[in-house]
Amino acid sequence: MSFVAGQNEMPQNARVSLAEPRDFFALLKPRVMSLVVLTALAGIMLAPTPTHPVLGFASLLAIAVGAGASGALNMWYDADIDALMSRTKSRPVPSGRVTAGEALAFGLVLSVLSVFTLGVVSNWLAAALLAFTIFFYAVIYTMWLKRWTPQNIVIGGAAGAFPPVVGYAAATGGMAIEPIVLFAIIFIWTPPHFWALALAKSEEYARAGVPMMPNAKGDARTRKEILAYSVILAPVGALPWLMGFASIVYGVLSVIGGAGMIWYAWRVLRDTQGPEARKATMSLFGFSILYLFALFLVIVIENGPAAAVARFAARLIG
Repeated sequence: MSFVAGQNEMPQNARVSLAEPRDFFALLKPRVMSLVVLTALAGIMLAPTPTHPVLGFASLLAIAVGAGASGALNMWYDADIDALMSRTKSRPVPSGRVTAGEALAFGLVLSVLSVFTLGVVSNWLAAALLAFTIFFYAVIYTMWLKRWTPQNIVIGGAAGAFPPVVGYAAATGGMAIEPIVLFAIIFIWTPPHFWALALAKSEEYARAGVPMMPNAKGDARTRKEILAYSVILAPVGALPWLMGFASIVYGVLSVIGGAGMIWYAWRVLRDTQGPEARKATMSLFGFSILYLFALFLVIVIENGPAAAVARFAARLIG
């Protein structure tokens, strides 16, 4: 009887998984992944010759899964930090719906799957760039920079800036100045975008022991650097138009959007007390998302299927 009872008793350290499909989907950071898809698509669309739709879709899907894998690995490692912050404490791992082991395994499997899929359907240069992007975000940024230096977002922003480079490499098997310019836009956009949020959440970052710029160097310096990066971003954001691979529509939008970034950054520098301070920082945070989304959406539209066919026909005629 004791043997039978022992077989039916669950070990005290055993745990029945509470995870649902939506919890694993949440591990992918879908909002971040959607921006990755858009920026990677812009890189694909900038290819000088049209990409086969099936191969283009498969490449984009692999890049999206790779981005999701990075998010899962980030949530696995940062569960202790996420549990201390109101913005992240309900995520699948700190809330207990997904175990750390499940998140780690999920992220690793998706990493390998995405890289090898991109290599097979596209080329191994793109696959290598995707692998490096995953490594940079999960290891260099998440495990090292984020907990070590207030410049974590500045250096770590490279991970979020790689998708258009990966997309272009997937479509062409090579590299060019155009995706590097798109990389630069995202790279310079990242600090003012995230530091605006960090100003609003500085107490939580301090409690979690994360040396974000506001709690490490002070609000005043952070506000000045947000303005400085925004001033640099404005002309960099207009480079696709100035260099001739985006239209006047993009040019006008980039100039207006760049001026808007500077205006909202100036408000962040000016409004430092009370509810107006939080309103200014969150307004910049929200506008920065709209700014980047709009720029890359225009690039995608301008280089969509119709434009690609027209370029290809012009090459044949020429």
